Amino acid sequence: MSRRALMGVALGSTLATRLGSTTLPHRPLVFPRDAGAHPDFAIEWWYVTGYAVSANGQADFGFQVTFFRSRVPKTQAMQSTLAAKQLVFAHAALTDVKGRKLWHDQRMARSSGAEPGLNPNDSAWTSSADTRIGLGDWSLARAGPDLQARIGAKDFSIAVTLTTSQPVLLQGKNGLSQKGPDSAQTSHYYSLPQLQVRGELVLQGNRYAVGAGSMAWLDHEWSQQIMPPQAVGWDWMGINLFDGSALTAFRLRDKNGDALWDGGSFRAKDTLFTFQRGDVVFRPQRSWKSPLSQASYPVEWIVRTPADFYTIRAVIDNQEMDSRTSTGGIYWEGLCNVWDSNQRLVGRGYLEMTGYASPMRL
Repeated sequence: MSRRALMGVALGSTLATRLGSTTLPHRPLVFPRDAGAHPDFAIEWWYVTGYAVSANGQADFGFQVTFFRSRVPKTQAMQSTLAAKQLVFAHAALTDVKGRKLWHDQRMARSSGAEPGLNPNDSAWTSSADTRIGLGDWSLARAGPDLQARIGAKDFSIAVTLTTSQPVLLQGKNGLSQKGPDSAQTSHYYSLPQLQVRGELVLQGNRYAVGAGSMAWLDHEWSQQIMPPQAVGWDWMGINLFDGSALTAFRLRDKNGDALWDGGSFRAKDTLFTFQRGDVVFRPQRSWKSPLSQASYPVEWIVRTPADFYTIRAVIDNQEMDSRTSTGGIYWEGLCNVWDSNQRLVGRGYLEMTGYASPMRL
């Protein structure tokens, strides 16, 4: 869900109260237009996660690139190009599997909504079919059928091209995904699983060409409001299965850890199965306690879905993200391996867990 960390941004606290209960219309998503930004919506994110093996086979990594956009209601009527009509945040991370360490960075900026480049302090984002969102030298752009992610962080860099190998996966009901019992708690949501990755990663000056077998996943989601008021956080996973299938599963939790809502999907070949409320059950198996936040995160799960019972295990325990200088929260997001009910390794993907260090705030 994600992309998802923006739902906990403290700066967005006025959005849900001002917007009230607004049911999103059932409208078909149209591409490439809906790959671009939707600045009239309160919140939006583009979220890329992936696994990369070096061309020489000597290193493997997880990587995450996320851009969030948040609309600022009070400034929308202002005419000045200096008015902060949108806030844009970005998170990037690199999991060094063999080095057993997570590297991460974050940025934030504001946009006046003017054309990119008119104000040098602006974040640049476009809503045209030629999608691009960026903060300085950080960007996620669509070039024809491909996506290009460019991140220059302090200790690492990501420069990868993501090539589609499958059609768009519309989550929920034709791209309208419900996240709670109220019909207003919905988002427009689609995924691009099984993205083929090529390019280069750099970690502390060491360069790694991305080799064959590297795969990624894109989520793009936008809404006016999503979370039920009783929710304190969520658990989400997007998994590329080795046979070409794609698995999404999520739940929103209350303060007792019980599921307020759950959902997801499973696509095998050309057949899409959309999960209904109650179809997905997360059962924690092992936890890890963060020395930074003192939060305890389940880093191994058994997740029941209509497709199968899956075991999800983090490749390393400490993949906690401290985003207090941007979106304001601490959450866990990291690369995991996935086994089926016959204990066969069947896939790899990303798990996100929020609300464990403190309740996510809307």
